[in-house]
Amino acid sequence: MTSAIHHPWDAAPAMGEAVEIAPHILWMRLPLPMALDHVNIYALDDGDGWTLVDTGMSSRKTKAIWDSLIAGPLAGKQVRRLIVTHHHPDHIGLAGWFQRQGVELITTRTAWLYARMLVLDEQATPTPESMLFYQRAGVDTAMRAQKAEERPFNFADVVEAMPQGFTRIAEGDTLSAGGRRWLVRLGQGHAPDHATLWSMDDDLIIGGDQLLPGISANIGVYPTEPEADPLGEWLDSTRGFAPFARMDQLVLPGHKLPFTGLPFRLIQMAENHESALDRLRAHLAKPHTAAQCFVPLFKREITGSQHGLALVETVAHLNYLLKRGEVSRFLDAEGAWVWQAT
Repeated sequence: MTSAIHHPWDAAPAMGEAVEIAPHILWMRLPLPMALDHVNIYALDDGDGWTLVDTGMSSRKTKAIWDSLIAGPLAGKQVRRLIVTHHHPDHIGLAGWFQRQGVELITTRTAWLYARMLVLDEQATPTPESMLFYQRAGVDTAMRAQKAEERPFNFADVVEAMPQGFTRIAEGDTLSAGGRRWLVRLGQGHAPDHATLWSMDDDLIIGGDQLLPGISANIGVYPTEPEADPLGEWLDSTRGFAPFARMDQLVLPGHKLPFTGLPFRLIQMAENHESALDRLRAHLAKPHTAAQCFVPLFKREITGSQHGLALVETVAHLNYLLKRGEVSRFLDAEGAWVWQAT
């Protein structure tokens, strides 16, 4: 199956440079300060200006790279519009910066509301809801005490203030950019109402993080909605895209390299989680907390900076099984949910 997925480019553009990946479409990259160290961005040539797709996180370095891109590969035409695929900081971080320069923001209503709410919600210490989430997930007392004293990640750290006003796109809408008409199809699970754009005139798809090659998008449950079932939504979306996927379509993803072979990639994406669920079901023959489920899900222990992402993804898989009656849970003496196969 892996051999059915092909990468027409074996290397990404260097920072500050652009590659014409299709007529009227430039592919660029920006750095990220994490294990996944980049985000792909795209510029669509509209003749009288540019439409950008996603922005990277807000930082002096990222702004400097954007300045060099605008003075270099994008020179001669004004950036007029910005399409943001979803509300995560590496995709919407500089939307406000562009808006203050007169650029029109185009995104889903949910993405805009989430981003604007989160950038205004700055916390010096973890909220009571966050601390309860860690307790329910089985994070040990020492780690919880450490977290209680630390400043948590805040959107405002890496996302520019969001001005009022945006242009909404929704499922089934069409828009024109880069000499093409694009159909909006929304995905769920990784981020609510994640926009993907499917060209109605050729074989291109702008996939954001909903359609990635080689890596799995994080599917997480957070203190804001601790009973959510994002994995169920992700699997439903993956199946929902399948009837529209063709082998010749070139997917422009939010990370990694552009690829063809989307029908097979959709199968891979679903099977990755189905296999993880099978391992989790076997593990839960005996009772465990979420924090005790990393090895069956990820095939290794998770520590350090990856612990938080692993925790929220583990809870997502447990909630998926709970919603379908495959596990039950009870609170132990430490206030943690203990999960067991039914």
